[in-house]
Amino acid sequence: MGTPQIYPNPPLVLAVIELRHDTTPTISEPDQAALKSFLSETFPLSRPVQAGMSVTITSTDVQKSETPTCPRFMSRDNTASITFRPEAIVVETTRYVRRSVLKERLRQAIEARQKVAGAGGMTRLGVRYINEVRASTETPADWSQWISPTLTSSSALTLGDGQPAQMWQGLATFGNEREGLVLRHGNLEGYAVNPAGDLRRPTPPPGPFYLLDLDSYWSPDGDTPPLEWQHIESRYDDAALLAYNFFQQLVTDKYRQEVLLRDQ
Repeated sequence: MGTPQIYPNPPLVLAVIELRHDTTPTISEPDQAALKSFLSETFPLSRPVQAGMSVTITSTDVQKSETPTCPRFMSRDNTASITFRPEAIVVETTRYVRRSVLKERLRQAIEARQKVAGAGGMTRLGVRYINEVRASTETPADWSQWISPTLTSSSALTLGDGQPAQMWQGLATFGNEREGLVLRHGNLEGYAVNPAGDLRRPTPPPGPFYLLDLDSYWSPDGDTPPLEWQHIESRYDDAALLAYNFFQQLVTDKYRQEVLLRDQ
């Protein structure tokens, strides 16, 4: 398996792994303490998150009730976290270094989960990379210098009076229900990942950026494999590399040379 090139100036602002499994009971407080103990060297901070909210509508009232919190553990610099939901393990980082580092975090999370309150089997693996491409632009049409014309072709459309497109967004799905990639893209303003969120991230000045949001996924066909690292590692590598290789099609050589490979 080839080694992907590591760019000095990547546009990646958030990497997420979501490993879904069969639904388990809410993790008890003693088990949460055990998880914290297993992960404390890398993720010493406990920051539980709300699982969601249930809404019940009756003939006379709308009743809302919060669901139990999910244990989440964060790194001391607040740039990475592991969340244990009843139906999934989620690993996130705003300081992506390389695939092997994120993979080790996933392995740690799976090992801790299975030692403390195990799940029966894996039902889906998703690897998501959210990129904020920022480059010199004066008009929306300028994105064609940096982003593949396949994605920016809307900039060539005009109204009857010659006004060009100011903003466009798109979604494309590749593959099938079992394996593939979902691409969300568009020229936007501000941030794709909130700088004021729980995970800290570098905060460039707000302004125009091009969103490249890639979600590479795999799910088993037939039997549900056990939630064990030997069944997951190669699937993670394949999904991550699929997204990396797909990204290469989305940016121009000009962006690659002048931004991604620029000397810092």
